Amino acid sequence: MALHLTSKRRLDDTVLERDLTLDGVPGILWTPASASAAAPVPLILLGHPPLGLHAMHPRLAARARHAAADGFATATIELPGCGDRPRWPALEQARADLGRAMRSGEPVGDDVIDALVLPLVDRAVPEWRSALDALLPLPEIDGPVGYSGGLISVGVRLAVAEPRVVAAGLFAGSFVPRVITEEARRVTIPLHVLLQWDDEGNDRQALLDLFDAFGSEEKTLHANMGGHTGVPHHAADAVAQFFTRHLR
Repeated sequence: MALHLTSKRRLDDTVLERDLTLDGVPGILWTPASASAAAPVPLILLGHPPLGLHAMHPRLAARARHAAADGFATATIELPGCGDRPRWPALEQARADLGRAMRSGEPVGDDVIDALVLPLVDRAVPEWRSALDALLPLPEIDGPVGYSGGLISVGVRLAVAEPRVVAAGLFAGSFVPRVITEEARRVTIPLHVLLQWDDEGNDRQALLDLFDAFGSEEKTLHANMGGHTGVPHHAADAVAQFFTRHLR
């Protein structure tokens, strides 16, 4: 992908935020003010749910500030079919099917989960890898690379496919196809997995099965009481400590 940095602004005296495009895919790059060619910093890719970068910006910027304070650059790109990217009718149909299934009160079937998640993973992961190709040559950025956030299926596939990602902090907050659980057996990098125990929209047992399937020798599950949006503030501190151990 050809990288174009389109605008920049300072969030404060310590973080520079730059909009970017990668062959038409919008994204954002955040770097600590101290980052330079003489002192490049590691990079964390910020995963996010398919709600659009505009809607997610406040949460992403907060995560970027936290990472910058620890000496990391962060970057994200818009997911296919989301935000300002072209509409994806198959994805919209899969979302509608999921909504109907959940409103019915019946268990969400594998066919619905597969239709919703797998095409998104298939398109998104190559784009994340291309983003790394474009971002790592920047003089103020260096390896190693981490991945943080969800969709968790994107994180699993990226951990399998991308050797430059050496550690991942994953949020178990989305449906997981069975094929992704099988792929998780091939994940060997250190993992920090966050699970909301009472997440109203997901199958807790399926997510516990996913954690059990990971092939990593170092994997930690942090489970907190509460629903999908009830992640406690201290959970971010644990993630920060994880990346400091593995990326510094």
